This record gives sequence, structure tokens and C-alpha cells, in this order.
Amino acid sequence: MTDNASSEPIVTPFEAIGGEDQVRQLVNRFYDLMEGDPAYAALRAMHAESLDEMRTSLTGFLTGWLGGPRDWFAAHPGVCIMSAHAKIAVTPETARQWVDAMTRALAEQPMDEAIRVAISSAFSRMAAGMAR
Repeated sequence: MTDNASSEPIVTPFEAIGGEDQVRQLVNRFYDLMEGDPAYAALRAMHAESLDEMRTSLTGFLTGWLGGPRDWFAAHPGVCIMSAHAKIAVTPETARQWVDAMTRALAEQPMDEAIRVAISSAFSRMAAGMAR
């Protein structure tokens, strides 16, 4: 993709972090932390026993959200992050746990620091918006 004003290629966050393999690694690390660290017990308790479906879904969502293929969005028309969590009792504590685990997972991924900060900031705002 190029920017018509400068004809410089536009690099999406998806491309900048290394594509779907890196997104999958991020998601897997996030769920591994959630499963293994007692600090995330309340967050883990909100999920099904198996996290396989969530790993696949979050990878698909983040792939499209970061500017990659939008297959997840095509398969879930009209669903946004807020509507997907509308029936879940996200508390300020579980939102904080989600952000903390995702921030830790992001810190382990090879990516430009400015992109890491931007993604982390967006995650924090989304999680805060879901908390009730």
C-alpha cells in the first residue's frame, strides 16, 4: 500500500510487528501467562476450561485490527470488541489483569518500541471502556 501524497509505502502495525506468526506468538504468550500466573486468576476464571477457541479468535481479531487480513471481521459481521464483551462482567480488576498480561506478552515480542507503546495504549483504553 502507498500513500498518494508521498508515494512512500504505508506499513501497517501488522506488517511492522512481523505478521500473523508474531500475532499468534503474542496471543499464545498472553494466554500462557493468564493460565500460569496466579495474579490473573480472576481473569482466567472468566474463560472456558480450554482456551483453544479464544487463542484462535483473538489471533484473528488482532490480525485484522492491526491492519492484516480481516477474515475474523468478515466471519463476525457487525461485531466489535465492545459488543463481543457486552455480556461478560468485566470488572476494573479483570480489565487491569488483561492489560497487565497483554503488556507483559507485548514486552516479549520483537517490535519497534513506538509500536509497542501505541498498541499497549490502545489495549488499555479498550479494557478501561469494557470495565463496569
